[in-house]
Amino acid sequence: MLDRKLLQEQQSIELVKIVRQVRKDHPRMGARNMYELIQPDFIGRDKFEKICFENGFKVTTKPNYKKTTNSWGVTRFDNLIKDIELNSFNQVWVSDITYFELNNQFVYITLIMDLYSRKIIGHALSKTLRTGDTTLPAIKMAIKARKGANFKDTIFHSDGGGQYYAKEFRAVLKNAGLKSSMAENVYENPHAERINRTIKSDYIKPYKPSNHSQLKQCLRVFVLFSG
Repeated sequence: MLDRKLLQEQQSIELVKIVRQVRKDHPRMGARNMYELIQPDFIGRDKFEKICFENGFKVTTKPNYKKTTNSWGVTRFDNLIKDIELNSFNQVWVSDITYFELNNQFVYITLIMDLYSRKIIGHALSKTLRTGDTTLPAIKMAIKARKGANFKDTIFHSDGGGQYYAKEFRAVLKNAGLKSSMAENVYENPHAERINRTIKSDYIKPYKPSNHSQLKQCLRVFVLFSG
């Protein structure tokens, strides 16, 4: 029961982040319309609306961009990259999850970038916000891409999304030797958010993919030529 409750909290935290992105792009979109687009499979519409309202996402109010996930009572990690000087590959990996609207539904793009080289080393395209569809395949891809590297000093930096401290995700980081780092707010993970904006606005949207297969191909090409 506790595991199920924690899983729902993790999914809800990432959901709040996606709602923040949607509200920024569509300031007047109401909670019910967002629910129909996002279609979270772990909560109903009433619970979704309650989460939106509790986090300041009523249409008539301005979103509170300083609000973090601390109120959920979950474990967080210190920000280890504040004022860090970059001087090598595999020093810092940053990651974020963003949404993309495809045929009046949302799909989700997870990216992991080596901050020194600005190369995308892991990615995932998914129809859900589950850890197994987002951060887990992306981190496994990143570790495989840098196979043979020593990760004992590598910092993995993300926001407070639940997929980044899910049990199975943290186990992969620990087994590889990566150290977890988390942003306190949206302003402490700007590199990952910037690459998300770039891929959506400057690359994918101009190609106008009409289905999941085309979007997946766009993502692969973008990743291939990143960095």
